[in-house]
Amino acid sequence: MSLTQDGGAESALPDAQTDHVLWRHAPDWMRPYVQLARLERPVGWWLLLLPCWESSALASAALHRAPNLWHLTLFFVGAVVMRGAGSTYNDYVDREIDAKVARTRNRPLASGRISARAALWFIVAQCLIGLAVLLSFNGYTIALGFLSPLIVLLYPFAKRFTSWPQAILGFAFAYGAMLGWTAQTGSLDAPALLLYASCILWTIGFDTIYALQDVRDDAIAGVRSTARLFGAQVKRAVGALYGGSALCAALAAYTIGGGVFSYLGVTAFAAHLAWQASLTHEDAPPTLALKLFRSNRDAGLLLFGGFFLQSVAYLL
Repeated sequence: MSLTQDGGAESALPDAQTDHVLWRHAPDWMRPYVQLARLERPVGWWLLLLPCWESSALASAALHRAPNLWHLTLFFVGAVVMRGAGSTYNDYVDREIDAKVARTRNRPLASGRISARAALWFIVAQCLIGLAVLLSFNGYTIALGFLSPLIVLLYPFAKRFTSWPQAILGFAFAYGAMLGWTAQTGSLDAPALLLYASCILWTIGFDTIYALQDVRDDAIAGVRSTARLFGAQVKRAVGALYGGSALCAALAAYTIGGGVFSYLGVTAFAAHLAWQASLTHEDAPPTLALKLFRSNRDAGLLLFGGFFLQSVAYLL
């Protein structure tokens, strides 16, 4: 069966990386599951992972310890499977809305290429892996981790009753900014809360940019978003969100005693966000919006790199 943009077992979605190894080598029966978990769109799990890594590295720097590579590995596995579970759940809830939006109408559930029952079993399988990862941490982190699904369960419905669904996503995607810290310290302290605030604002900003791709279709389908809410002021709004994110990240670095690498990471992060905001506008073509959204992997890695190097520097 051949690749098409209008349906079929091998349909590639508009924002997918069709050259991704998992997409190129997956058998036909597996491809809908690859799409449900967004495995051929890795930027999503990167954006879920990076707050975890940033927080873990921040804790290592605060404690003057070497980076905890085992924790970083666990967070990687957890981010991939829980992003997949969350995305599958989102597609399950939104399957009727997705069928009305050009960018999403070929998703496996919206197009009927996979059954709702199969999607639910896939969610369960991914959540069980995520649970195994969570149970590898200390009791405080486990307890905190069990609260996060409450936010995830709310997110798909947010666009139906608020123009701020990106904020709900922010609270969910940024949650790891607390877990990385508590996994090492066993407590929830100011640096972690400041980093959580930074990541929430960052997520609202980049998801607003992402939502610019769907503004017209969302208006027809009655879907709300910050991209629609901000309208012509979207550049200023994203700039303000990103500015707040950089400020909170700087305060998080300050509360652990700073350090040259920490501040360099924050500065590079802030500069990247400023570049994004400068290119953001109401009529941004979908290709530009997607490019800017995807670039946030690099923005997050810059901040993580600063905290990581700071923790290494204390050992030299």
